[in-house]
Amino acid sequence: MADRTPVEPKSAPPKGPASYFPSIEKTYGRPIDDWIALVRSRAGETHMQRVNWLKNEHGMGHGHANALVAHTLAADKKARS
Repeated sequence: MADRTPVEPKSAPPKGPASYFPSIEKTYGRPIDDWIALVRSRAGETHMQRVNWLKNEHGMGHGHANALVAHTLAADKKARS
């Protein structure tokens, strides 16, 4: 007789900027929460100033830096509303 144990559906993979997070953690060796805290520490800077800072100071690629900044700013905006 076949096993009728329910199978949990697989969770959908992250979309948008969060889809970069596993690669960012693997490539740069820090948890995402650390990177988000660093992005937040640059309050008062524009999106692109933060992206360029991550690229220049931390050697991050443009796509990874942009994803982190976009995600962080969107989360902060959502928290304020």
